[in-house]
Amino acid sequence: MQNSLNHPIPNLPVSNRKKIVILGGGFAGLKLARKLIGSDYQVVLLDKNNYHQFQPLFYQVATAALEPSAISFPLRKIFHHTPNVTFRMAEAEKVDQENKRIYTNAGYLDYDYLVLALGADTNYFGMKNIMEYGTPMKTVSEALYIRNRIIANYERAINTEDLETRKAMMNVVIVGGGPTGVELAGAIAELRNNVLPKDYPELNFKNMKVVLAEASGNLLVGMSKESSEKAIEYLKKLGVEVRLNAVVEDYDGLTIKIKDQKSLKTRTLLWAAGVKPNHIEGLHKEQMIKNGRLIVDKTNQLIHSDGIFVVGDLCVQKTEDYPNGHPQVAQVAIQQADNLAYNLKAMADNRPLKDFKYKDLGSMATVGRKLAVVDLPFWKFQGFFAWITWLFVHLMAIVGVKNRIFIFLDWAWNYLSFDPALRLLIRPKYVKPKEKEALVEDKNE
Repeated sequence: MQNSLNHPIPNLPVSNRKKIVILGGGFAGLKLARKLIGSDYQVVLLDKNNYHQFQPLFYQVATAALEPSAISFPLRKIFHHTPNVTFRMAEAEKVDQENKRIYTNAGYLDYDYLVLALGADTNYFGMKNIMEYGTPMKTVSEALYIRNRIIANYERAINTEDLETRKAMMNVVIVGGGPTGVELAGAIAELRNNVLPKDYPELNFKNMKVVLAEASGNLLVGMSKESSEKAIEYLKKLGVEVRLNAVVEDYDGLTIKIKDQKSLKTRTLLWAAGVKPNHIEGLHKEQMIKNGRLIVDKTNQLIHSDGIFVVGDLCVQKTEDYPNGHPQVAQVAIQQADNLAYNLKAMADNRPLKDFKYKDLGSMATVGRKLAVVDLPFWKFQGFFAWITWLFVHLMAIVGVKNRIFIFLDWAWNYLSFDPALRLLIRPKYVKPKEKEALVEDKNE
């Protein structure tokens, strides 16, 4: 970080316009940057990756239904021919609120307005062993790691004589009964029921457990009671062992300890139990609540700040309808970004600002390839039609026509054949110790 303090980020366009710096290319950051194309501002979008990730479909990468590139889109491609919007791949490290300067690993950058759209990361609730041995799914690379881990375990299991050891390699336990956990459990169960037995006929897949553990008394807590009950029904039909009121206390890489319940043995613990906001240095304690989310006013401006706005999972905006803040879902992030874009343009034109008001468009989750649950404000439905609705909504939300076509073709093939072709064990090349030393030296120079 020391080097980044000494020089500005090079090769940025020089402009007399006011500068907006957006940290994060997720749903909120990308939406805001696109809304500001052609505006009176010079916009710089920063992200540690050079691509946008479509998080709702991570589980399909993890279960070999989609390739990683299908749900990732190059950020630079989005901003071709947009003179007032620039992208830089950089990791934000610290914000200097007094001097309106943001520090990154690529240099520093001065701003007139700063937008924090850093999103959230996996929350392990202080359990170090689960952090070490469990596997999260908050990025494309983590989803790909899950795919590799599951396939590698079966390749090992087929060469293992001891039955109990083999069972532990085959078992998969998902912790967290939200949409991610439910969708992941359903997809893995269908792999076990229909696909993996063809790849590994020597293994007895009756010995493989797929377990979904949820600490509360219901799945899909943010959805309706009907959807929760139907999700449980669908999962059980697929052969998923659903454990409610299952508070995971520890995991040593083999045994999962669950409070007041029988322990489980697995080499694959997938953690989807919670999120926590990504942090950046330079923010004050009075600007955040206990869990680290940043407090914003009705226009998403960070309290006690000058020109700093926060959108998406990172912020908490308390209203009469949402006294504990809005749910940490994509729709909130997108709508906040849309409202902030309006307000930033209004500020440039000296027009009144508009308070943010969340419009709940509904929630949905899929359970397997032909069943889903959908809660709309005016209608709740489940089953095959809900699945078709889920497919359409997610397909239209994907960035890029090419990606939509690829995903549609993959879904069509998987539905007709139920034989996803991405069950490849592709791992990074081994780096020799001397090469590692050289890489470290290069990084430090």
